[in-house]
Amino acid sequence: MNYTSLEELQGACAECMACPLGKTRTKSVFGTGDAKAELMFVGEAPGEQEDLSGVPFVGRAGQLLDKFLYAVDIPREKVYIANILKCRPPKNRDPLPEEEEACIGYLREQVRLIRPKIIVCLGRISAMRLIKPDFKITKEHGEWFERGGYLMTAVYHPAALLRDPRKKEDMLEDMKRIKQKLDEGKGEYKA
Repeated sequence: MNYTSLEELQGACAECMACPLGKTRTKSVFGTGDAKAELMFVGEAPGEQEDLSGVPFVGRAGQLLDKFLYAVDIPREKVYIANILKCRPPKNRDPLPEEEEACIGYLREQVRLIRPKIIVCLGRISAMRLIKPDFKITKEHGEWFERGGYLMTAVYHPAALLRDPRKKEDMLEDMKRIKQKLDEGKGEYKA
């Protein structure tokens, strides 16, 4: 894969049948946000609402993510949000390794075209794929890593916070540190 624009890449993704999920999707869920974002969030896979709309993080978990972005003064329209998988696994199960492998090239191209300064993994599955295979979200959330020339961190997946609200305080602290890292750069996210 070597595309010249996100639009071209999105078109290819919409027609993808590299794994069986291509046959069961309503819409491919490519990504959304600022094509020149300094901050990119990467989840694991679309859920039901995302499959219906074609936009990542629009369901309850997405609404909670929006609240955290707002709380630390990061406008959603200034970030880019994507998933490892572009199609919904049945019943929102975890992605299978072969599904991740079939789809990871699209995410790599998104990162190459957007060139974010910071990549934030939303949840353990994303962190295990992008940061390190033995990533432990409860112990390592909020820690910083450099991978492939990108500054990366992981936070709890918003869906996990819906199940266990006690982790929301950790999430808020992690988001504040992400905002601080952004502000150490150009400060483009200031209101």
